[in-house]
Amino acid sequence: MKAITLLGSTGSIGTQTLDIVAQYPDRFRLVGLAAGRNVAMLAQQIRQFRPEIAAICEEDKLPELKAALADLDPQPILLAGEAGVIEVARYGDAESVVTGIVGCAGLLPTIAAIEAGKDIALANKETLIAGGPVVIPLVEKHGVKLLPADSEHSAIFQCLQGVPPGGLRRILLTASGGAFRDWPVEKLAEVKVADALKHPNWSMGRKITVDSATLMNKGLEVIEAHYLFGLDYDNIDIVIHPQSIIHSLIELQDTSVLAQLGWPDMRLPLLYAMSWPERIYTDWERLDLVKAGSLTFREPDHQKYPCMQLAYAVGRAGGSMPAVLNAANEQAVALFLEEKIGFLDIPRLIERVCDRHQSDHRTNPSLEDIIAADKWARQEVLEASKMMEERMISVR
Repeated sequence: MKAITLLGSTGSIGTQTLDIVAQYPDRFRLVGLAAGRNVAMLAQQIRQFRPEIAAICEEDKLPELKAALADLDPQPILLAGEAGVIEVARYGDAESVVTGIVGCAGLLPTIAAIEAGKDIALANKETLIAGGPVVIPLVEKHGVKLLPADSEHSAIFQCLQGVPPGGLRRILLTASGGAFRDWPVEKLAEVKVADALKHPNWSMGRKITVDSATLMNKGLEVIEAHYLFGLDYDNIDIVIHPQSIIHSLIELQDTSVLAQLGWPDMRLPLLYAMSWPERIYTDWERLDLVKAGSLTFREPDHQKYPCMQLAYAVGRAGGSMPAVLNAANEQAVALFLEEKIGFLDIPRLIERVCDRHQSDHRTNPSLEDIIAADKWARQEVLEASKMMEERMISVR
């Protein structure tokens, strides 16, 4: 039985991870839980899975959480705030920590878990995108495993099993194309929030669904793949695959191509990251190629998806620039979801902020540099969005 801790337990990744724990009680034991603000759901999870420790990120929610669990015996350790989440990440005898916290908020807890000698099932791509220059050396220093738990990088990792060192030549990341894959580029100026949240294949959180609509999620995955698998950016490609049956592919030195296929279901990559190197039998729906039908592919439209090219350029720049890209994207998407900016303003704001960061770019950033760059970029997006709004008002 493997002892695990789960960060981000009330989100999409978290609830699916807990589905796996519930389905395989003889395989997994839950040590700790951490969530953002959903007290009712976290309290229910604590009652069901009985972790030793739990934390809620919003500090003012702690009294409510304690009241909801006042009758529970034995009482778990209950904490709050970023410090509480970090304590959960490094607590006890958990062998593996599943990082399902959305955004850069997952960086410090992940680092704490690594420093505590725990393997990481990485469902939070921002950890490597923003913190790669710090996280990768820490993984090597502490001798822990960093196992991808998102569908694309899990597919690559699965295909690489048994490939000898130096055998990998190219990575092909598949992309659904998101909500607007069949929209003409001219129509994107009319996009509403509800449109962007209609993902054709996957059920995901709001932020990642918007990232899929802009294809920034693929750009971020390119940077993550660079850190995870060590390939140069020239050897990491993106291909639109509308059916989302092939989750990614690798090309080997002899031009052989290997792919991992399955129905769109996040439980599979999560289970593999949690149980690796084992393969656990499941009763989930098996892939029927006849039912799946045709599998098609096309080049991504760079005019429609400018975020993709931005991510490649930022990845090649390296250093602190990916942290700025990631933070600017998080802030811009948040503004879009609040209906304060338009859909096409997302890449405009990100590009503006990345351009402004060039004068302060750190090629070998420390953790403090990354945190400072993240904070600066978010504020810069807010200020730039206000200027855009003022210009629009003056034009009217």
